[in-house]
Amino acid sequence: MNASPGRKKDFYTSLISGLFFPVHERIKHHHSVAVRKEMEASQWWDRKHLEALQLSKLQRLLAKVQANVPYYRRLFAEIGFEASNIRCLADLACLPLLDKPAIRANTDEMKSELCRDLARFNTGGSSGEPLIFYISKERISHDVAAKWRATRWWDVDIGDEEIVVWGSPIELGAQDSLRVFRDRLLRTKLLPAFEMSQQKLDQFLDEIEGMRPKMLFGYPSSLSHIARHAQTRGRRMDDLGIRVAFVTSERLYAEQRQQISTTFGCPVANGYGGRDAGFIAHECPQGGMHITAEDIIVEIVDQQGTPLPYGEAGEIIVTHLATGDFPFIRYRTGDIGVLDSKLCVCGRGLPLLREIQGRSTDFLVAQDGTVMHGLALIYILRELPQIRNFKIIQEDLNLTRVWVVTDERLEVGLSSKIEEGFKARLGRGVEIVVEEVNEIPLEKSGKFRYVVSKVATV
Repeated sequence: MNASPGRKKDFYTSLISGLFFPVHERIKHHHSVAVRKEMEASQWWDRKHLEALQLSKLQRLLAKVQANVPYYRRLFAEIGFEASNIRCLADLACLPLLDKPAIRANTDEMKSELCRDLARFNTGGSSGEPLIFYISKERISHDVAAKWRATRWWDVDIGDEEIVVWGSPIELGAQDSLRVFRDRLLRTKLLPAFEMSQQKLDQFLDEIEGMRPKMLFGYPSSLSHIARHAQTRGRRMDDLGIRVAFVTSERLYAEQRQQISTTFGCPVANGYGGRDAGFIAHECPQGGMHITAEDIIVEIVDQQGTPLPYGEAGEIIVTHLATGDFPFIRYRTGDIGVLDSKLCVCGRGLPLLREIQGRSTDFLVAQDGTVMHGLALIYILRELPQIRNFKIIQEDLNLTRVWVVTDERLEVGLSSKIEEGFKARLGRGVEIVVEEVNEIPLEKSGKFRYVVSKVATV
């Protein structure tokens, strides 16, 4: 099911996308409009042309960080690496991988000595490992432009009506009066994904029906849960004019895609990326998962960090080419994926990810029946710097276990803080058992699940 090409925008959408948003970005000193226009031209280049662009940008990035970033200046000296010696993209494999512990241990040294106006970000998501890092206006501009370009692939644009179902406290906590005013102008409405009681789900359906948005955006688990609720209630949602449902932050399963598409009468566009790694890839209407090659170099590596050929599964490693002020070079995403040697039938030259085996997050059920996104509890633990790793296991409505790995001995006060936070979400009558462990085992499949609920949500 493809979006119909060439839809004529209404006057308001044209005004917002062509005037208000560009002015908004200029005021914030972002050059996302110019970057998006460049990307809309370069997406049609052939692979050789795109790789030449990547190499040129990589050479500039490595020269910049060697000269101005203390961490990389020291690292390059230790391994005897010279940025000027980069002759092809394969030479990138000479550098060691970058992971979250390395960033946490060298946060200040990761900043360029020439940087200005860096924005502080805190993420961790489903991994449960908090990470503080910084983003420049240059990188923000590129990430906004990449997302904007991908949005327009689906015949929708900034200014079209949009429902966002999201759960990150970063967004939910940023809803001040100015942000609310801006969202109204952009015709974007934010619905919290943390709590999904029957009453809340009914309200969500009312909001969607009332707004009749052109697009939905959210976690695949959240949108599919809302879709299942609509089906259970016997409420028709496929005649609202929704053109596309964008999903991201979790692995999209086939049954979720089918449920969302059937219920809302629209195609589902999968997106892959994160605050740390950037806007890595997005699905086009013809089904290709296109890498943002103008900004992102993706490698697939084995357990030793050696790049693998097309078609072989390994860890997804990302180099973001617009991160000279706080570099993400050969950054470990922790996800498993496969590169595709073929090009998409859409005609774009952007390389493809054939498969992404990203982490997924379960839903949890409170004692009163409220269904909530697993991130509601993950964020409680994520904000505790003493906790290095964890796993949440909801045994039943009355018992939830929390396994934690700490950098130092688990104190009573910390344990009580976890219990209090979980009870506030799950119910005062729930027994919360916090257990300190040395390590947390993988699932039989070899994957790691940070949230496991044994309580049925439907």
